[in-house]
Amino acid sequence: GPIEGKSFYGFLQIFMLAQLSGLVSQVPGGMGIFESVTVVLLSSHHPAALIFASLLVYRAVYYWLPLVMAVFLLGGQEMMRHRAISRRLIEVFGRWVSPVLPQILGIAAMVGGMVLLISGAIPALKGRLDFLKFILPLSLIEFSHFIGSIAGMGLIFLGRGLQRRLDIAWVLTLVLLMVGIFASLFKGLDYEEAIVLTLIGAGLLPNRRYFYRKSSLFSDRFNAAWGAAILILAGASIWLGLIAYRHVEYENSLWWKFAFSSSGANAARFLRGTAGAISLAFFMMMYLMFRPKPVSHHKPVPEELEKAEMIVRKSTDTAGNLALLGDKSFIFSENENAFIMYGINGRNWISMGDPVGPREEWPELAWRFRELADKSGGRTVFYEVGHENLYIYLDMGLSLIKIGEEGRVPLSKFSLEGSHRKMFRNTKNKLEKEGCRFEVIPPEQVATHMDEFRDISDAWLAEKNTREKRFSMGSFSNEYIRRFPAAVVYFNNHLIAFANLWQGADLEELSTDLMRYRPDTPNSVMEYLFIQTMLWGKQQGYRWFNLGMAPLSGLESRNLAPIWNRLGAFVFQYGENFYNFQGLRQYKEKFDPVWQPKYLASTGGIAMPQVFTGLLALISGGIKGAVSK
Repeated sequence: GPIEGKSFYGFLQIFMLAQLSGLVSQVPGGMGIFESVTVVLLSSHHPAALIFASLLVYRAVYYWLPLVMAVFLLGGQEMMRHRAISRRLIEVFGRWVSPVLPQILGIAAMVGGMVLLISGAIPALKGRLDFLKFILPLSLIEFSHFIGSIAGMGLIFLGRGLQRRLDIAWVLTLVLLMVGIFASLFKGLDYEEAIVLTLIGAGLLPNRRYFYRKSSLFSDRFNAAWGAAILILAGASIWLGLIAYRHVEYENSLWWKFAFSSSGANAARFLRGTAGAISLAFFMMMYLMFRPKPVSHHKPVPEELEKAEMIVRKSTDTAGNLALLGDKSFIFSENENAFIMYGINGRNWISMGDPVGPREEWPELAWRFRELADKSGGRTVFYEVGHENLYIYLDMGLSLIKIGEEGRVPLSKFSLEGSHRKMFRNTKNKLEKEGCRFEVIPPEQVATHMDEFRDISDAWLAEKNTREKRFSMGSFSNEYIRRFPAAVVYFNNHLIAFANLWQGADLEELSTDLMRYRPDTPNSVMEYLFIQTMLWGKQQGYRWFNLGMAPLSGLESRNLAPIWNRLGAFVFQYGENFYNFQGLRQYKEKFDPVWQPKYLASTGGIAMPQVFTGLLALISGGIKGAVSK
């Protein structure tokens, strides 16, 4: 229609002149030229700002909107034509986005909560309230203001759950976003906040697959950093409200003041909303701090132990026998030919060693373990893994830390002949002259000696003033000991020392686990037990004798070495008051072993102190055992 002060044909002349100027300038779409000419020629009749705003709307409707629609239609058509390629691209994009998207959406939820809290702390626009009072009752406006602040605090808490990929957090966040949208509109027609919350919900809704953990929303104990963030956000909204209503005189009746539009009514809404949000935060924090610790995992049932034992008997690596302690849980491969044994402490899911079973099944089994830990919000840790298998853990994105070296004696070269073995010959001959003799008791006869073994074990623990360790080493129990042959030493026909023997399949490896002796035995009785066991293993045809780990040995302390390696090297050198690190290495060195590095693979990073604490707690039976004998 005609513009004020201009006929249609007069405006048409200006419009055509502006279009022609744009064409002559050869600027794409006449961008800037068309607008400049139009503003100059019409500014005598209308404000330049109003004309320019109308031109922006014109550009958006006639240029940008069709372009956006065309891009989406063309993109959709191309995706339909190349479905397979599109599916692969979406999968690749999903793999790249998966680690960071829950973190981003968690922060977005907290931002949405902060928007609601700030909105509840400042007065609504008077013009919008005047409009709402003609269509909504006062009670609904007051309730919307109060419930909006509650929803804001809830969104801040749920941000943590989204970052942990909890499915319940995804559902509740969508619910609170919907509540926040309606509350924003009903309490003051705050459509800007409703748009922000809608955008957050739009980003959350199609990404349900990234929130797959079935854990409880409050399965983690109260986190100090998270609590500090909540306090800062809540404190900022309260401070903003106090500034906004600093001229309102506080009185008890203010809590019960209800009105459409006045400074006192707005301040009353702020007080009620803030009280509700703080109450919600207080009760949730108290629950998180004082709730009982959840059960972490179950012990294996007898059927699982029997299944694991069958796999262990076929393994050439003797370390798999630790599964028979019964203190670890299992994950079996699909065809049940291999397994991972693991324990849980806090968020640490710790696998004891590499998987046990055929090596071709290890990568898939290791990935299943990591996925299970990830679904439970835990850290993946593989303890004492061999150097031959590091590619598995590197492919999983885990970090590697060398934790020591394992000594293995090639039994084909072990003998008591030669000058360098003179010390071993002297030990053997001396103890046998004193009345010692060595024997290997088969498993079926171990039960008849169990009481003697128990007495020896109790005396050894009392003399060492220590407690049973577990997880990475054997502990005394009748059910465990009776599964293995035992190497024993008699002194004048009295049993004084024993060690259970781990036997690898195909005569590949032999090892001792639980080694105990009476305090009043002759000196060097354990060395005598080692020597005789190696000679017996060589006679039986075994290739290797495993001496076990020398913790923290072989670590580099160079300036450019990783910090954990330098720290481990320092402890190895100066930590003799806590553990005989160097003495243990030197003792095993006498047998001329081949040293092989052992590693810890973990998602640790800055969480490595927590990983080591969890590992020590598993081995020592709790934090108390980790800091005491």
